[in-house]
Formats: sequence, C-alpha cells, structure tokens
Amino acid sequence: MPASHWSLDDLAYRILKDAHYRDMSRSTVQRILAGADLKPHRSRYWLHSDDPDFEAKALAVCRLYLDAPRLYRQGELVVCVDEKTGMQALERLRPGRPARPGRPELREFEYARHGTRCLLASLVVATGQVLGSVTERRATWDFVRHVRDVVEAFPHIKRSHWVMDNLNTHWTFALCRYLAREEGEAAWRDRPPLRTGAQRRAFLQDPSHRHVVSYTPKHGSWLNRWRSGSGCSAGVCCGAGSSPRRRSWRRGSWRSSSTTTGITRTPTSGPTPASRW
Repeated sequence: MPASHWSLDDLAYRILKDAHYRDMSRSTVQRILAGADLKPHRSRYWLHSDDPDFEAKALAVCRLYLDAPRLYRQGELVVCVDEKTGMQALERLRPGRPARPGRPELREFEYARHGTRCLLASLVVATGQVLGSVTERRATWDFVRHVRDVVEAFPHIKRSHWVMDNLNTHWTFALCRYLAREEGEAAWRDRPPLRTGAQRRAFLQDPSHRHVVSYTPKHGSWLNRWRSGSGCSAGVCCGAGSSPRRRSWRRGSWRSSSTTTGITRTPTSGPTPASRW
C-alpha cells in the first residue's frame, strides 16, 4: 500500500532495499534531515485570498476597531457578528458530581444526542459585551432576527457599524429591508435595485445609512473579533455537554450565564481598548 508519510525506520529500510547501501539506520536518516533543516513530519496550513482589495478591506476593519472607543463616546457602536454552527446538544444520562478538594469534577461518560444548534452572536467592540441567540438553523430570518435583537438592545445608539464576513445570509434582501426600514421608510422607499448580491452588499455598505456594514475580505473572516471568543462563549452556552432537554436549545436571547439558551457578557467598567476582549 502506498504511504503518504514515512517514518525514519521506513526511510532507512527503503534506502537499504532500493539503493543497496550496506549500512543505514534511523539515526543516520535523522542526522541527514536535521543537517538539511528538513522536518517532513510537520506541516502548517495556509490560505490564499484572491481578493484584489484584501489590504484595503482589512485596513478599514482594523480602523473601525481602533476607532470603536471614540465612536462609542459619540453614540455609535462597532459590532462584530458571526455564527458558530454544528454545536452538539448533548444530554448526560446521569448527573455529574461537583469538584471537591483534591478531586476534580466527575462527568458522566454516556450521553444522548439532541441534534445540533447554531450560535449567532454579536460582540460590541468598545465594551466587550456579547449578545447571542441559539437557533436550530442558520437561515435568513434567523440572522435578521438576531440583528433585530441587537438593534433593540441599544435604542439610544445613533449609528451602528457592523463587521461581518461574506456569508450569503449576511447580504440578503430581508436584511436590507429590515436595516433600511429601521432607519426610516424613506431610506427603503428610495432604495436602488437590489436584485443581485453585489447590489445588496453595496446598499448595506452605503456610508450615508444609519446601519453600515463592513465586510471582511475573502478568506479574511479571521479579522472578525468575535471569532476569537466564539469558542469561549459556546462553552459557556453549551456547558459541559449537559443540556437537559432539546427544547432548552431553541432560539432565545442570552440574558444570564446560567442558562443554556444564551448569555450576555457585560464589562465591569467603561469602554475597553479595541485590542482587548
């Protein structure tokens, strides 16, 4: 059977067999590789982006993060929005035992599956506050409802700057309609044609609107600051895989860290620098 990765022993054996060397050992192969600074057992992922405006879009997003505290003082929000899909809703068949001095928490090994859920969450960059929803699907109206919940949570805000990636639910006709009508019927009545994705993205990015969307460049969704905390918040939301029943995972707005349907993180002090959680 062909091998894609060879061990040192395999390499030494192949050299002895094919090259007819008298002596060859794994330590010799190791010294040769080390001398050439080759590490065939290691690899790193990389991702190429063919977005011609990658640098300009990345700089625009980073400038928003740096300006977030100043904008917040002026009554404007910088909000990062993203999804975490495929979270398993697991129910432990028996209750766990809490940690005690000298003994860690005991968790039941067996569990029952209750499908998967999607976590929709928004990070307010200036304050570190997180608002989220747990949904059964990642559909158009799930995302629009989440955006609506965030908007309604900050009724005093004059303007919102949204940072999101290029997922198809982030530039739908329904999202354009909601954000425009939330600003005023005039903004929706005077809209340009919104038949294509390019037209909708241009409409959402219009700097004259009350809600302005900034999209990360292609293959640049790691610029979304919510990504850095999605695993942590999912752990708080899901707990230790002990969701008691399926209905507790239906859509809901996070209001306390003790529920499985959501959490709102509120900072203990005022605005924080854009480089901190």
